[in-house]
Amino acid sequence: MEQEIEKVEPVAAKEAEPTEKPRRNGKPNRQAREKRQPRQQRQPKLYEEEVISIGRVTKVTKGGRHFRFSAVVVVGDRKGKVGLGTGKANEVPDAIKKASQAATKNVTRVSIVEERTIPHEATGVCGASKVMLKPANKGTGVKAGGPVRSVLEMAGVKDILSKSLGSSTKVNMAYATLNALKSQKTAEEVAKLRGKKVEDLI
Repeated sequence: MEQEIEKVEPVAAKEAEPTEKPRRNGKPNRQAREKRQPRQQRQPKLYEEEVISIGRVTKVTKGGRHFRFSAVVVVGDRKGKVGLGTGKANEVPDAIKKASQAATKNVTRVSIVEERTIPHEATGVCGASKVMLKPANKGTGVKAGGPVRSVLEMAGVKDILSKSLGSSTKVNMAYATLNALKSQKTAEEVAKLRGKKVEDLI
């Protein structure tokens, strides 16, 4: 009986060896990484993004001053889709990333005529900021500056006239511009709402 037990023990030890070697060499982990790589590849961005403003917020506490950063970002595809978003974080890149994600969630489609200008004149309001937009002839270009220009370009507007009538706060000006774009309606949309033909309206 003692001889039989001695023969069985080394066989069990030999069977256990191959299962431990791959773990020590790390082969299973390497194979797992190779399989995961194609899944982790990021998808191409659907929208372009532009940073409108970055601000620093200071919070004074008993222990000292704490700094945070706020960012306003506009995203769009330059074909009629545009969105605005804000974000706050302890670092600038994180704030921009949050703002970009918020803007992507709030993307809306705006009406553009002939793929270059807006259908009619409109005024957008946000807080104390007022932005007036007017359609322009072909070749005029985007006559605007600052956040108004950024929003219009991301929306895909190529010929337009604009004027700021109120406060020059960047965030409010950007939202006022977006509100003015949202209020745009083409002749086809108005005719459909009234139950008439486009010829009857003109």
